[in-house]
Amino acid sequence: SRRASERPAAPSEANLWHRDWVRLVDASLRRFHGSAILPRPSASAAECAALAANKELVVVSHTFDGGDEGPVFNYATQAGLDQFAMDWDEFVRLPSRRSAEADERDERQRLLDAVAARGCSDGYTGIRIAKSGQRFRITDAVVWNVVDDDTGDVVGQAALFRRSACVDVASSSSSSE
Repeated sequence: SRRASERPAAPSEANLWHRDWVRLVDASLRRFHGSAILPRPSASAAECAALAANKELVVVSHTFDGGDEGPVFNYATQAGLDQFAMDWDEFVRLPSRRSAEADERDERQRLLDAVAARGCSDGYTGIRIAKSGQRFRITDAVVWNVVDDDTGDVVGQAALFRRSACVDVASSSSSSE
């Protein structure tokens, strides 16, 4: 599995707000869904900084380089960090399957398998869990493959939804392990 030191640093001026990754995520969303998270495909670092700081638009992504843990998150907007009640360093060490409770993981995996096959899924609704243990329902999410423009390889997956569309739900007795 990947060492913690290899996880991406928090978006900052020093790493141009992860401009290359965010542009790739945006290009894939445009390709599969016809919508965008950036104002233009050649977005500047400042436009990527604005996305990273967004407190309403949840954009999260994972890559497939988590080793035995499976896909691990590698990006979140501030809205995503707030919704999952984590800071950047915690979030980018989280295997993405652990964003769902154990009894929700089969449904989550079916979604990701469908996205892998079709490229995109629109209108997704599902239950996720924050670090605090608070369960919340995601509604009307778009989930899509992130494709490397140069190789055509699928290098990750991303999700987009509005934080205001999340609804807290009662806790269940299942474990998040």
